[in-house]
Amino acid sequence: MVRLNAVATDLPGTVLAKVEYFNPGHSTKDRMALQMVEDAERAGLLKPGSTIIECTSGNTGMGLALAACVKGYRLICTMSDKQSKEKMDVLRALGAEIHVCPTNVAPDHPDSYYSVARRLNAEIPNSFFPNQYDNLSNRAAHYATTGPEIWEQTEGKITHFVVGVGTGGTISGVAKYLKEMNPNVQIWGIDTYGSVFKKYHETGVFDENEIYGYVTEGIGEDILPKNVDFSLIDRFEKVTDKAGALVARELARKEGLLLGYSCGSAFQGLRQLKHLLNEDSVVVVLFHDHGSRYVGKIYNDDWMRERGFLNDVVRTAGDAVAAHAAQPAIQILAEEPLSNAVGVLKKFGISQAPVRDAVGRVGSIDESALLGALAEGKTLDTLVRDIMLPPLPEVDEFTSLAEVVRLTHSGHSAVLVTLANGSEHVLSRHALLLSAAQGL
Repeated sequence: MVRLNAVATDLPGTVLAKVEYFNPGHSTKDRMALQMVEDAERAGLLKPGSTIIECTSGNTGMGLALAACVKGYRLICTMSDKQSKEKMDVLRALGAEIHVCPTNVAPDHPDSYYSVARRLNAEIPNSFFPNQYDNLSNRAAHYATTGPEIWEQTEGKITHFVVGVGTGGTISGVAKYLKEMNPNVQIWGIDTYGSVFKKYHETGVFDENEIYGYVTEGIGEDILPKNVDFSLIDRFEKVTDKAGALVARELARKEGLLLGYSCGSAFQGLRQLKHLLNEDSVVVVLFHDHGSRYVGKIYNDDWMRERGFLNDVVRTAGDAVAAHAAQPAIQILAEEPLSNAVGVLKKFGISQAPVRDAVGRVGSIDESALLGALAEGKTLDTLVRDIMLPPLPEVDEFTSLAEVVRLTHSGHSAVLVTLANGSEHVLSRHALLLSAAQGL
């Protein structure tokens, strides 16, 4: 248990973190993985030479992999393609076989990671499918271990328990124990946008319109696992993909806790509910896993920028082209044939470029102009000057993003940004949209 300091200065009361990456597999899932295996052994479902087959976002697979190593079982994990490469690499290092399945399919689709696990279980003799979502050994593990630990470590003073909800085993097992000890302990589940939990908890309606793709790992579901005991949960709060990622990075910088994606979501959810706390509150937020499994994702600046998650200050044209400021703008000659122009756009993966002649810039060309010319019967031998568009509007690096948006909204597909060092860069509508989302 770790007291949170720098990140919790604006939160009333005492905020403690139950840091679960000290478990052997670096996540809270070790507890339930071992429980599911040993309960299956006692029930005769796992025998020498058995194969364990599980659908997992990674951490349960890790716990099962450790158990399989020690006990001599074969392990097959089915995973959705949004899970981090680090998780898959570590599972393979521990001897697991990985089947990667598409994320954006319905749970009952034959290619979903749920369905593939069930199919493999039916096909492989002497195999066992723990099914962490509906296997009540999951929440039993947290009732037997995590709940009592939290109660003892807070000396029974806990008033609120906050945790991200995926299979539901952690929140339900801990909640059952804590509420037996003190029915007034508040249990808050953290959900993600694209998941069904919050609306179902509040209305009793399983709304498929709530389901859509999200990148947060480990929390949220498009099904209702049997391990989620909604009667024990007092409130759900949803957190965006962006907020969860940024807060995980903040916890690393300010508290020295290198944590997983859903840990950021859990703490952000607590922040969003801070108005419900007071100075006597003793809050425990459970941090599921270690950040080493997300180095290529939330701790990678390029991955974060690609999704518009980094709070870089983007307020000028110069800010918007900063990421590729070292690369000069591509320019096409007016006397070149269209075939050359097509080749340049394709080679550099761009959709438009300035056109120049011996004197200077005389126009521009983009994909629409090229396609329009070919549709009109012109050939690839046609010269660029015969179909080129007017020159792109020119702005300097200090031009506000709002002004650049106005220029592109008045009919231009891009602007040409000139930096103080004299270099020129095309800022397209697409790039501008990503920048404007951060800067306006």
